Amino acid sequence: MTYIDNSIFFLLQILFFGFGWLFFMRQLFKDYEVRQYVVQVIFSVTFAFSCTMFELIIFEILKVLNSSSRYFHWKMNLCVILLILVFMVPFYIGYFIVSNIRLLHRQRLLFSCLLWLTFMYFFWKLGDPFPILSPKHGILSIEQLISRVGVIGVTLMALLSGFGAVNCPYTYMSYFLRNVTDADILALERRLLQTMDMIISKKKRMAMTRRTMFQKGEVHNKPSGFWGMIKSVTTSAPGSENLTLIQQEVDALEELSRQLFLETADLYATKERIEYSKTFKGKYFNFLGYFFSIYCVWKIFMATINIVFDRVGKTDPVTRGIEITVNYLGIQFDVKFWSQHISFILVGIIIVTSIRGLLITLTKFFYAISSSKSSNVIVLLLAQIMGMYFVSSVLLIRMSMPLEYRTIITEVLGELQFNFYHRWFDVIFLVSALSSILFLYLAHKQAPEKHMAP
Repeated sequence: MTYIDNSIFFLLQILFFGFGWLFFMRQLFKDYEVRQYVVQVIFSVTFAFSCTMFELIIFEILKVLNSSSRYFHWKMNLCVILLILVFMVPFYIGYFIVSNIRLLHRQRLLFSCLLWLTFMYFFWKLGDPFPILSPKHGILSIEQLISRVGVIGVTLMALLSGFGAVNCPYTYMSYFLRNVTDADILALERRLLQTMDMIISKKKRMAMTRRTMFQKGEVHNKPSGFWGMIKSVTTSAPGSENLTLIQQEVDALEELSRQLFLETADLYATKERIEYSKTFKGKYFNFLGYFFSIYCVWKIFMATINIVFDRVGKTDPVTRGIEITVNYLGIQFDVKFWSQHISFILVGIIIVTSIRGLLITLTKFFYAISSSKSSNVIVLLLAQIMGMYFVSSVLLIRMSMPLEYRTIITEVLGELQFNFYHRWFDVIFLVSALSSILFLYLAHKQAPEKHMAP
C-alpha cells in the first residue's frame, strides 16, 4: 500500500463528497433553508462512500493500484458505511423526530437513544428468519451487519427493479397511449367551466342569504346568557339551514372541479406525449420500450425458473452467454479475453444507471412528501436507503463479474450466503413485477372510462 494509492482514493472521495454536497444543495434543498449542516454532511459522506464502493469494483476489474491497497480500502469503506447506516443515521433520524415534538424537547437526547435502541432491536431480529450467515460468525463480526443491511437493500432493489421493468415499457411505448383529441379536451374544459360557474352562482346565493339575514337582524339579535346558548342550539334561524345545504353543495362541486382540473391536465400531458411519440426521439424511445418489454418478459421468466428449480448461476451472465453463442456457431473465440472486457462495460453501465436512477427516484420522493419540518428526517431516510441500496448492489453485482475479479470482494464481505440474496431478489422482483402489471393494467383500463363519464 503506497502513498500514491491513498492519495488517489482520498482525492476521489473528496470529488464524490463534493458532488453529493452539490446535489443536496441544488436538487433536494433548493427550496428550503439549510438549518442543520450535520444532515448535509451525513448525506454527502454516505454518497461519497457509496460511490467509492462502485469505484473499487471498477478498480478490481481493471487491476488499478496495488491489491493490498484495494483490500484495505474495501475493508475501511465497508466499516465506515456500516457505521453510518447502523449507528449514525438511525440516531439522528430519532433525534430530529424527537426535536419536532415539543413535549419531548427537553429530554430529546434520552428519547433519541431509546428510539435508536428500538431500531437496533428490530434490525438485529431481522436476521433471525433468513439463512444469511455462517454459524461460526461472532456477534460483533462485520458479516452480522452486512448480512442484515443486504436483506433490506436487496428487497428495496428488487421492488424498484420489478416496478421499473414494467413501468419503463409502459411509459416509453406509444402503444399504451390513449387516443386523445381536441374534442375530448374541449368537452372536459367545458364541464370544468360549468362547474366553476355553478360554484360562483351558489357562493353568490350564500352571500345574498347572509346579507338578508344581517339586514333582518338574525345575525346580531342573538340572546345572551345560559338560556340563550341553549336556545341557539335547539333552534336555528330560518336561513341557516339553507346556508348549510348550499355550503355542502359548494364543497362537493369544489371537489369535482379539482378532479376535472387534474383530468384536464392529464389529457394535455397525454396529447403532448402523442405529439412527442411522432418525433425521431419519440420513435427511438418507442423502440426502447419494445426492447424493455422483451427484457421484462425474459426477466420474469428467468426469475420464475430460478425460484421453481432453486437455481443460482455459478458463472457471470456475460461469460455464460458468450460460451453458448460460440458453441452454437462453432467459431474460434477467446471467451476469457472478451468476457472480461464486456463484463467491465456491463458493470460500468449498471453502476452509472443505478446511481442516476436512484438519485432521480430520491429527488421525486423528496419533493412528494417533504415539508419544512420533516425535510431533515426525510433526507436522512433517503441517505439510509441510498447506503443500503449501494451495499446490496455490491452483493448482486459480484455475480456479474468473472471469478478472478470476485476474490477480494468475497474476502471483504465474508462468508455470506450469496445464493440466498440472489434467490431473495428473484422472489421480490417477481412479486413486484406482477403487482405492477396488475396495477398498471387496472389504471390503464380505468382511465378511458373516467374520461368518458358524463
